[in-house]
Amino acid sequence: MDRLLTATSSGEDRPFNNLLRKMRAADYALLAPHLESCALSDGEVLYNPGDDVAVVHFPCGPSLASYLIANEDGRDAETILVGREGAVGGIVSQGYLPAYSRISVKFGGPFVQLRVGALEAAKLRSPSLRNLFARYADCMVAQLFQSTACNAIHTIEQRAAKWIIAAMERTGSERVVLTQEQLATILGVGRSYVSRVIQVFKAEGVLETGRGAVLVRDRAALEARACRCNDAVKAHFEEVLNGVYPTEELENA
Repeated sequence: MDRLLTATSSGEDRPFNNLLRKMRAADYALLAPHLESCALSDGEVLYNPGDDVAVVHFPCGPSLASYLIANEDGRDAETILVGREGAVGGIVSQGYLPAYSRISVKFGGPFVQLRVGALEAAKLRSPSLRNLFARYADCMVAQLFQSTACNAIHTIEQRAAKWIIAAMERTGSERVVLTQEQLATILGVGRSYVSRVIQVFKAEGVLETGRGAVLVRDRAALEARACRCNDAVKAHFEEVLNGVYPTEELENA
């Protein structure tokens, strides 16, 4: 796990996942023997609907995972994006329950895995650990609420700008690996709609495209075009789990 480690404020080395870094030393010690590092690839499916959720996956560094809901036309619509601020699988439940959505790797890279049984055993021994994951579950629900509202009331341009900014914040990079087809799937719209939005962004000097990625040239302009849903989610994270949502300060810590 050496290449995943980063020092906390107390000088202790832990995987570069902010939820793991937020834990008290005694709580982290309960989980540390059961953590296993791995590298996962773009598009790798962690769970399909109905699968038994037996392992929790913690994205580390720039890695991202997402929750996807299948539609009757065969397309998947993304509900929330999860980076190093959290984890996917077995967080809200208490035990082995079937997955409701598809969970897949959005941007591949380092992850840390923990079996649900080990997590539940540790929760039984530590009220503070139970509290931490309960607060994170609350933040996940807030993201779902905000995503539902965003999809209902905001334009494709606002949502596209919001998603690109969210990916930038979690990966710490101005270059987001993303095709127009992938963005259309994420937003649940036709590719032609996304293509028009991207062309406008390019014409205004907001971003560039090439080789399956977008490079943001003017973040302030992109933020001006985005809805405020990211801000609402970040504010809730700061209120409930201060210091967990990725920021430049954490990136340089």
